[in-house]
Amino acid sequence: MAVSLPLAIALGALMIDGILELSFITSMVAWLHQTASGTFTVNFDGSTFELYGEPKHFLVDQGHTSNGAAGTAIILIGFGGIVTLFLRSRPHILGQKFTSFIYGLWLTILVLGLMLTLSALAYVFAVTNSHKGQMIDVKVASTTGNHKYALDTWTPQNWFPAVLKLDLANESQKNDIANHLRVMRGWQYNLIPMFLIQLTTTVLAFLEFLQRRRAGPSLVAYGAVERNSAEQKMVATP
Repeated sequence: MAVSLPLAIALGALMIDGILELSFITSMVAWLHQTASGTFTVNFDGSTFELYGEPKHFLVDQGHTSNGAAGTAIILIGFGGIVTLFLRSRPHILGQKFTSFIYGLWLTILVLGLMLTLSALAYVFAVTNSHKGQMIDVKVASTTGNHKYALDTWTPQNWFPAVLKLDLANESQKNDIANHLRVMRGWQYNLIPMFLIQLTTTVLAFLEFLQRRRAGPSLVAYGAVERNSAEQKMVATP
């Protein structure tokens, strides 16, 4: 029994979406280190001051969690699924028992990966929404000197909109922040389709598992029926 076309399509879509998620997060991290680690020039009270691009209390764990969910979807579920399903169709490569073990392990990883993505989705939106509407106290910011802004805690998706509401002196810095803010919101909201695609992949994988189980015990793990059928045809051919 070949791998169902919907499952193959779902695996491919999940890997593509996971790569997109990783690309967004990597782009954000690179920009934070290269640009936001410096300062932004702000007009205030007839003069300017330098505001550090990152606040003192910057929350980034939600990004690490999303990065882990995307990596799991690409490597363990995507590439792992391709290898697993290939071996399942050719059990003689590693042996029936070991192939059965790998198949069962992959199905378990599917469920755990789905839970990780759901956790990342809930975590990112909960943390971001809990800081929604925060504003930078420009008077306090202007007196921080050589220190990062210390009031409140911030996520990237909350801090940079607040920065954009300040009177930034450099238009190119303003445009740069706005462009990368779209990237930050991109990986946040991309968690929604990634979860839905992963849920679809998991459901299709288990439906196929149940179909193979109903078809016969040997189909559950390694597809030996197909191999035996092929061997019988070869013997019957004169």
